[in-house]
Amino acid sequence: MASLVMDNPGLGGLTGSRNAAEKSVRPDFSPAGAERTDAEIMLAVAAGDEAGYNYLVSKYHRQIIHFLYRMVHNEAVAEELAQEVFLRVYRSRESYRAEAKFSTWLYRIATNLAVNHARDTKNERTAQTLELDAPDAESGTMPEVADDDPNVEQRMLREERMEAIRAQVRSLPERQRMAVLMHKYQEMDYRQIGDVLKLSESATKSLLFRAYQTLRERLKEFV
Repeated sequence: MASLVMDNPGLGGLTGSRNAAEKSVRPDFSPAGAERTDAEIMLAVAAGDEAGYNYLVSKYHRQIIHFLYRMVHNEAVAEELAQEVFLRVYRSRESYRAEAKFSTWLYRIATNLAVNHARDTKNERTAQTLELDAPDAESGTMPEVADDDPNVEQRMLREERMEAIRAQVRSLPERQRMAVLMHKYQEMDYRQIGDVLKLSESATKSLLFRAYQTLRERLKEFV
């Protein structure tokens, strides 16, 4: 599955490398001179704008891998699922309707794939760990650095704290875990998270409140 997106001739060989992705630029401008939104670009993709599709993939590919990794805890699986996400985006291009933000629609696809994968493999043990140069998904913060040369004890305490946070987030009920990851790591607001999870804004706030309350209680010794 990992090569489906790159090998599909209809996709213009879009994400063969990180360098290629970084060279993509936002395609075109609206007649009024303002940059098109992602939703407008996706509508153009439906009309055959391959450059627009390449742009959207280059913009979201890495963050979707980060998000999926924190859902499935396996580098290879996260990469495969990310390829499937963008393949589904391309296949759905003609039926796309800009009824919500493009990113909301995209994360809904990613979330559904991750949930289905978790349910299908719930009895399997996950393998591998992946360190990404990004804020920690569960805490929403960058790793702390006390000084230029932290001593062994400081490093051990920091690592213990971060692992405890990750473990407790993984143990949250499915919807609470997804909401925390989207809120803290993806910096999505209540409305966006609600759109992805198909919840009202008030229900989303309540969901996150319960999740953070649980985390505070379980992580009292670390805060």
